[in-house]
Amino acid sequence: MKIADVRKTAYAMPLTSPAFPPGPYRFIDREYLIITYRTDKDALEKVVPEPLTFDEPIVKYEFIRMPDSTGFGDYTESGQVIPVKFNGVAGGYTHAMFLNDGPPIYGGRELWGFPKKYAQPSLGPDKDTFVGTLDYGSVRVATGTMGYKHKALDAKAVAKSLAVPNYLLKIIPHVDGSPRILELVDYRLEDVVIKGAWSGPAALNLRPHALAPIAELPVREVISATHILADLTLGLGKVVYDYLDQKEERTS
Repeated sequence: MKIADVRKTAYAMPLTSPAFPPGPYRFIDREYLIITYRTDKDALEKVVPEPLTFDEPIVKYEFIRMPDSTGFGDYTESGQVIPVKFNGVAGGYTHAMFLNDGPPIYGGRELWGFPKKYAQPSLGPDKDTFVGTLDYGSVRVATGTMGYKHKALDAKAVAKSLAVPNYLLKIIPHVDGSPRILELVDYRLEDVVIKGAWSGPAALNLRPHALAPIAELPVREVISATHILADLTLGLGKVVYDYLDQKEERTS
């Protein structure tokens, strides 16, 4: 293959059989269980990277079921999103994410910088309860429960909550092991259609694990829980801060 053809063809590895297709990435019937909880301020200070800031020690624990996604297929994920601010604008920083499908792991890490690791999450109804779980290997590390569709929520307000900026810390190593790319990425959810949204009583249990350390942001108080069913597009991102750019360091 000619050098020009390599440059023209390459967008993901492997060159001749990429692990994920190019976008756009549309999700149909994407279903969320989001449990918002209060944690320890000191714990958040250890994991939220500057120049992001936070006002309150709040975490959103998410279980997300994705039965129909363009190019990525059928999978489930689970993780923690921290409400933050960047230059005074409120958004969410994805701290941890675990899922059970290869292409969205490869694409999520390489393209956007999602902190994705392989595990076994699940989400679905159990009689009168909406239940999310996360197993890392054979070990249960998270269980979230919520009363099933107790109170309907305003669709416009929920759509607005999903439209806020989302921040990722993208890390791609050089061949010598040093960081080649170290960037703060901003991405958005687009063309969001809310098909249903509900609130209800909830509980969340996080268990310590050496390689899935979600319990290091301990649950001190469950604040609220939301169940959402939506169609949406996962938009491509933009770099808003380059940690390897000395100009950024001098101005921060």
